[in-house]
Amino acid sequence: EPEYYRWTQWLFLQLYKAGLAYQKLAKVNWCPQDQTVLANEQVVEGKCERCGTEIVQKEMKQWFFKITDYADRLLEDLQGLDWPEETIKRQKDWISKSEGAVIKFPIANFKFSVEVFTTRPDTLFGATYLVLAPEHKVIKELESGIENLSEVNKYIEEASHKTELMRKEEAGDKTGVELKGIKAVNPANNEEIPVWVADYVLGGYGTGAIMAVPAHDERDYEFAKKFNLPIRCVIEPLEAFAARLGDSLKDAENKTKEHIVAILGGGAVYVHQGIMINSGKFDGMESEKAKWEITKFVGGERQTQYKLRDWSVSRQRYWGVPIPIIYCKECARLDPSGQGVVPVPEEDLPVKLPNLKEYRPKGMPPLASSEKFLKVKCPKCGGQAQRDPETLDTFVDSSWYYLRYVDPKNGKRIFNESKAGYWLPVDLYVIGAEHVTAHLLYARF
Repeated sequence: EPEYYRWTQWLFLQLYKAGLAYQKLAKVNWCPQDQTVLANEQVVEGKCERCGTEIVQKEMKQWFFKITDYADRLLEDLQGLDWPEETIKRQKDWISKSEGAVIKFPIANFKFSVEVFTTRPDTLFGATYLVLAPEHKVIKELESGIENLSEVNKYIEEASHKTELMRKEEAGDKTGVELKGIKAVNPANNEEIPVWVADYVLGGYGTGAIMAVPAHDERDYEFAKKFNLPIRCVIEPLEAFAARLGDSLKDAENKTKEHIVAILGGGAVYVHQGIMINSGKFDGMESEKAKWEITKFVGGERQTQYKLRDWSVSRQRYWGVPIPIIYCKECARLDPSGQGVVPVPEEDLPVKLPNLKEYRPKGMPPLASSEKFLKVKCPKCGGQAQRDPETLDTFVDSSWYYLRYVDPKNGKRIFNESKAGYWLPVDLYVIGAEHVTAHLLYARF
């Protein structure tokens, strides 16, 4: 109903004015047969659920909401809520705050480094190889030194037909290819280590590259065992350290059982804190303290990162709210910094969906086929311009409906504040369990 989505468009404009709605290039699932973008849920085993064609990862300009600006508040506001424990846990897991360090690994015979983000800089001396995501841009820059380039390119091509969801689900069955002829330098001990490309590393998380420490990370351990890569233990439980020195600790046996995840093939996958070993001048130091000392030692940068990414709201389909943006070439010429992006004036809302006889995608958003809809006068300079032909993710509509419920007939404002103050927040909100991550997070945002 235009009376409702007028206010969805109004909300978009408020976010845009506040710098919270912006455009950038992003990878999307693209079906070459149907010529359209697919949501992760519309991709089944790497193929379009409608026509069975293999999807590809394609870069397109998309609108995003800057939800990451509110990551800390979205975590803090969960404190003290009388929500189901599982709901709170899934909200926290979706945001996933990590304290760690960005560390540079120089590439031998090249004049640049690869940055990795790690929550465990204390394990740096145990990093025995580096892994890049298939989409990492540095692979292109390394081509001249890669001896098995065709094998690497084949692997990258195969990975491009998988969604991130598929890659996460398949992470248990590790695959990868070594970049033969390329070595990274571990900045802690100047040791040259091999560089691999593997699709269990995702380009959108962290820096798109990881330092692999198989003795202290189960995922890295599985990969190392499969490809016969070195495993070096650099942290041991305090109890084991004391026992080695002939000391005795109360309840040592129980604590050791609690701390050690597994003893596998002679190498301990030990993921907790302990005492540093095989780490040069840091030997004997408590790992929690060594974490930041080692970061400083190698010139790393302490950093906080989140798994949460900005919310992609562009959709290349007919059924949705038209994005209230106009593109004007004359305005772009006069002010290149603005790129000719002109928001629709609030008094011109709603921008209504045109009635289309043919609304199937044909390599472009369906609204682009309506010249009557597309062509418009620029509200800023009066010149010839065109509307944004994409529509908003339907989650944008569903993220605020509870606010409109308190004042559904208001034609002048999104809602009356005193009515909202009386009715909200609601005492009980009943939703399906599948909505306790994305929908609930967007509603809170």
